[in-house]
Amino acid sequence: MEPGQGTVTFGSWIRRPENVNLAVLGRSSKKKGPAAPSVLEIFSFDPETTSLSTSPQATYVFEETDGELVTIAVHPSGDDFVCSSTKGGCKLFELHGQETNLKLLAKELPPLQDVGPQTCMAFSVDGSRFATGGVDGRLRILEWPSLRIILDEPKAHKSVRDMDFSLDSEFLASTSTDGSARIWKAEDGSPVVSLTRNANEKIELCRFSKDGTKPFLFCAVQKGDKAVTAVYDISTWNKIGFKRLLRKPASIMSISLDGKYLALGSKDGDVCVAEVKKMEVSHLSKRLHLGTCITSLEFCPGQRVVLTTSDEWGTVVTKLNVPADWKEWQIYLLLAGLFLASAVAFYLFFQKSDSFWNVPSRRDQPGRQFEILDPQYSEDAFGPVDM
Repeated sequence: MEPGQGTVTFGSWIRRPENVNLAVLGRSSKKKGPAAPSVLEIFSFDPETTSLSTSPQATYVFEETDGELVTIAVHPSGDDFVCSSTKGGCKLFELHGQETNLKLLAKELPPLQDVGPQTCMAFSVDGSRFATGGVDGRLRILEWPSLRIILDEPKAHKSVRDMDFSLDSEFLASTSTDGSARIWKAEDGSPVVSLTRNANEKIELCRFSKDGTKPFLFCAVQKGDKAVTAVYDISTWNKIGFKRLLRKPASIMSISLDGKYLALGSKDGDVCVAEVKKMEVSHLSKRLHLGTCITSLEFCPGQRVVLTTSDEWGTVVTKLNVPADWKEWQIYLLLAGLFLASAVAFYLFFQKSDSFWNVPSRRDQPGRQFEILDPQYSEDAFGPVDM
């Protein structure tokens, strides 16, 4: 997308079943004039050039009565997603067709039709739960796709700031604009705990670990005038430490699908990506959205690429400067190489060794005789063989 358009409200990746990655962008009407409607656009992604297509593959134009777009949540299957607007509540969009012939089908969501603007929404990792958090502080958890209401808590927070599901889809973490954070059971919506914090700390953003080995919850915390990333152990919900990664207030947080990398976007346009295993910054893009708050930040499925958006600079696709991952065919090639190397080493050892099984023949050594240590044994070292 061309920078400086200033109309992109959010962006998110869509992982399609055919292993094709798409990007959905929401364009708000606020800089087009009062009469212009908001628009959803689907773009294809080219991993070779690390860029989105120049024209959208599918478009949906909202009614003027829907207001401006707020946020989006994409189902893990990549077949549908939910979009929130300031006046129209939430709409469900189903994606049909192949990459070159995509169609968007809009549907109403009765339980979320007139709920007001939702500041954040999220699907569980297994796709069985859907959660929304509103400007009014109301938190909802719904069963998907039946839309059965599991939790409807009108006073969950002062105003919901951020949320995320755990890898096993058991817990939902949510944060508030007042700096508090709570944990909920996704199965029945029961509250688990409020995260502890000091008087000068505000918990703003949250993401669960996704690598399957480290049961952690990462939180972007404003600690006085310092911005840190705190780590909580989800078995006890106790804070076990913190690290200064971005070193400035964060506006958005994201974690890669494999859980190896954690990303933070700042309120003035910087992006840092840290390796979770070492909790060290592996990639830093300064002034990526110069002087503008980053509104969305998301890792591309299967690629070390991030998609970022801001009101001022639109959409930016960035290839991360991190070590390349091993592909499946590379792993098999390495194993085959190790097997061949082992076979060659064994062959050379067999040829050069002076083992029992490689004793030179008697005619090659005419002066060498076997010494019989025990008279009961004959020259037949194995004795008689019964057939």
